[in-house]
Amino acid sequence: MDISKPYFNPEIETMERGELDALIEERVRYTVKYAAENSLFYRKWFEKHGVKPGDIKTHEDLQELPVISGKTIRENQPPEIKDFMFKSVGWKDVFTIHETSGTSGTPKSFFLTWADWERYAEKYARIFRSQGFGPGDRVVICASYGMNVGANTMTLAARQLGMSIIPEGKCTFPLRVIETYRPTGIVGSVFKLLNLARRMKAEGLVPEESGINKLVVGGESFADESRNYLSEIWGCPVYNTYGSTEGTMCGECSEITGLHVPEDFVHLDVYDPHLKNFVPDGDCGRIVLSTLLPVGAKAGNLLLNYDTDDTTVVLTRKTCSCGRTHMKIMTPQREAETFWIEGTPFNRVDVERGVFQKGNMDYLTGEYEAFLYGGEDEGETTLRVSMECENPDTCDRDLIKENFIRSFLKYKYPLSRAYEDSTFKILFNFTGPRGLELYKIKGRPKRLVDRR
Repeated sequence: MDISKPYFNPEIETMERGELDALIEERVRYTVKYAAENSLFYRKWFEKHGVKPGDIKTHEDLQELPVISGKTIRENQPPEIKDFMFKSVGWKDVFTIHETSGTSGTPKSFFLTWADWERYAEKYARIFRSQGFGPGDRVVICASYGMNVGANTMTLAARQLGMSIIPEGKCTFPLRVIETYRPTGIVGSVFKLLNLARRMKAEGLVPEESGINKLVVGGESFADESRNYLSEIWGCPVYNTYGSTEGTMCGECSEITGLHVPEDFVHLDVYDPHLKNFVPDGDCGRIVLSTLLPVGAKAGNLLLNYDTDDTTVVLTRKTCSCGRTHMKIMTPQREAETFWIEGTPFNRVDVERGVFQKGNMDYLTGEYEAFLYGGEDEGETTLRVSMECENPDTCDRDLIKENFIRSFLKYKYPLSRAYEDSTFKILFNFTGPRGLELYKIKGRPKRLVDRR
């Protein structure tokens, strides 16, 4: 690979919009045909809905198909029924089997061929390359190598780019790894990377002088304020990626102005489930994705109009300053982390933004958790925010409260009125290191919990 070129697959990544749209529609036609011929689910689904696969020829035709969900997948696999209806190859072509986390019920099963893995790897190789990674980079992967596809996808992508991977899996690895191998990048969550920086400082190591020149955060949405703080601590850019077992894989380029979607492999639309309609670019809604196969290719699983339960906005389809022509989306947020008070929605990221306000981080570690109590039928709703302090005795609590409230209520006018009327209250709790409830719970911590 020519390291002077900022693209992994320049022909595709910089393809003129008209040509790219034509390629997408060619793949829409082939993928729908493949689904009808190879997926038991889609064969019956097309018949049930009176869809003639040959009639699906364009992006607009694809939007006319019904939207499916994770519930649809679970209802069409064991233990609900005998067969895996979404599997679209014979067992001899299945290379690996994967499951989602199962946090919302029975895990969804996915079957990947080696060709699926090659496509997954290319998607991530494009992301890595757009962030400046290339031959000679040494990257620590702090992501699970189990049923989750993310870590393996990044590892395969690194092979394509001539990068070296240090497959730690967790961010609790010994600090000698950084001193001995001098990695140039780390992939992990915001909080894992903040904790790693704290461990280093405690041992007399300076994160900014460690040789790390790029951080990649994947697997969760985060506030720009927490990104900026993380970047300041490490002295390098922090890039965002978004991926799923279903094969999404979007990522920020060096411009950091939205996540590029690999439109030749994944068709992404934005859907409003309340209006039961797709929305135009610039409007917020749920990510609905469709697999796109190159003509002649096979897929272990494929999905058409699959509702991910994550929300985003299509920012632009114009050519990026980096030269890529593929559209960009806003950082996706999990709808499961969005809650409503007084008819106003807010997300966990809004809470995180309030925590990481400038000035607050002179006293806080960044670790937080929040709980909702009461309810409008009880006359008031309370948001209780707990924040971890470096030193509770010297923490400027009034400053932090003021910064949080100003940030959280900004642009939320109904919520702001409810706060003034005392029908919505925000209470604060400050703890010392490791004083939060989340430290006592195994597994991925929930930062915002509805206890109404």
